[in-house]
Amino acid sequence: MDPYPSTPPGTPIADLAPILQTLRKAWFARRPDYAQRRDDLQRLRAALKARMDEMTQALDADFGGRSRHESLLGEGMTVFTEIDHILKHLRRWMRAQRRASGWRLWPAKAEVRYVPLGVVGVIAPWNYPVSLALVPLATAIAAGNHVYLKPSEHTPRTTEFLRSLLAQVFPPERVAVATGGGEVGAAFAALPLDHLFFTGSTAVGRKVMAAAARNLTPVTLELGGKSPAVIGMDAPMAQLVGRLATGKFYNAGQTCIAPDYVLVPQSRRDELVQALREEVARRYPHIDGSADYTRIINQAQYRRLRDYLDDARARGLEVIELAVPQDAARAEAERLLPPTLVLEPGDEAMIMGEEIFGPILVVKSYRDLDDAIAYINARDRPLALYHFSKNKAETEHLLANVVAGGVCVNETLFHYVCNDLPFGGVGASGMGAYHGREGFLSLSKAMPVLHQRGLPLSDKIKPPYRGLADRVVKLLVG
Repeated sequence: MDPYPSTPPGTPIADLAPILQTLRKAWFARRPDYAQRRDDLQRLRAALKARMDEMTQALDADFGGRSRHESLLGEGMTVFTEIDHILKHLRRWMRAQRRASGWRLWPAKAEVRYVPLGVVGVIAPWNYPVSLALVPLATAIAAGNHVYLKPSEHTPRTTEFLRSLLAQVFPPERVAVATGGGEVGAAFAALPLDHLFFTGSTAVGRKVMAAAARNLTPVTLELGGKSPAVIGMDAPMAQLVGRLATGKFYNAGQTCIAPDYVLVPQSRRDELVQALREEVARRYPHIDGSADYTRIINQAQYRRLRDYLDDARARGLEVIELAVPQDAARAEAERLLPPTLVLEPGDEAMIMGEEIFGPILVVKSYRDLDDAIAYINARDRPLALYHFSKNKAETEHLLANVVAGGVCVNETLFHYVCNDLPFGGVGASGMGAYHGREGFLSLSKAMPVLHQRGLPLSDKIKPPYRGLADRVVKLLVG
C-alpha cells in the first residue's frame, strides 16, 4: 500500500527566507556540541532503520517499479555505513590540530579549529533520493551545522517520507525541508546559506553555482558526466562482465557514476558484446514484470532515452537490446527500458552529447591504451573511471595520464561506499568532496588560531627602527 498517495503543495517561495532565518537564529543560540551531534546521528540511524519497509515502498511507487534490494543497498546501506563511520571518528575529527608557529613567532602556539559554518543547504536529486539527501545531511550534522533540505520534486512520495522521518528526529529549527518544483529550487539556491551542497546534472549545477554566487555562498557540486570504463587486453572477460553489468544496469543506469561508455580493444569487442548478452540473460531471464529491474523514473526521462536510441538507429548504428520484453505495450506503459548496447557511435550521435543516465551502454573499440587515454582526455573530466586489467603497469599508465573524480580498478561503483575515500568530481563533473573526514572538512571552517605568550620578538618591532628594533628586523629577514 502506498503510504503517501498524494503530493502536498510545495513550500511557498516567500517562506524560504524566514525558515532559513529560524534555522540560523537557533544555531546562533545553541551550536551543537559533540554530544548533540552524536545523539542526532544515532537517532537518525535508528529512525531510518525502523522505517526501511516504508522507504522501499515510497521509492517503488515513485519509480513505478524499483528493485527492493537495490533500494536497500543504494539507499539504506550507504546511509548506515556513512553514519557508522562518522560516529567512529567524529571526536577525533573535531579536535583542534596543533600547527607549527615557527621560530620567528616564538613563543606563540598555533592551531586549527574545525568549527561549524551555520546553516547548510542540501539540494538532493531523484535517482537516489534518500541516500543523496541523508548522507550530506548527516555530514553537515556531524560538522555541527543546521540543515535546510530541498529534495527532488520528481520523487514526491519519497520526499514526504523524508519530511516525516526528519520531523521525527529533529526539531524544525534544526532541520527543515523545502518542497516544490524548479521555481522553488531556484529560489532555494539563491538563499544566503552558509554552504550549499548540490547533487545533480552538470547543466543544473551551473545554474546553482550562478545563483549561489550572488551571495558568495560556498558550494559543493556533485555532478555527473560521461564516465568511461576501459578494458585491458588481458582482463578476464568472465570476471569483469558481471562487475561492468552491475555498474551499468544497477538502478537501470540511473546512477551518476554508472559507466557511460566502455572502451574495449578492437579484437575483444565482439567477445564483450556476447559476454554482456549472456550476463543479462542470467540476471533478467524474464524482464517483463521483473521486480529486480528498476524502471525509468518518469516519462520525460524515458522519452529522452528512447530518442537516443531512435537517433542511433537513424544513423545506421548497431543497437542491441540485451533483453527483449515480450509485451512491448506493457514495457512502454511501465517505462521499462531493457539493457541496451549502442556500438561505435560518433561524436555527432545524440547519445554522445551528454550523460546517458539510463540502461544504455556505448561500446567503442580502441587500438592501444594511449588511443583510449587520448579519447578520454579530449572530453570533460569524468566523475568516475573504471579500469579492468591484470597488468599493473597498464593500470599505472592510465592513472598517471587521466584525471577523474574517482577510480575503481577491476570494479565499478564501490569506491562510492568506501567511506574513508573522498568522493567528488573535477571540472564539469563537480567541485569539492565529501564522505568521511573530507565531508566533515568541507562542511566546517578550518579556523586558524594563533596564541601569543610571553615576550615575543614582535614587541620589539616598532618605530623608531633603530638600535634593537633594527637588529631584530635583520634577524627576522635573514
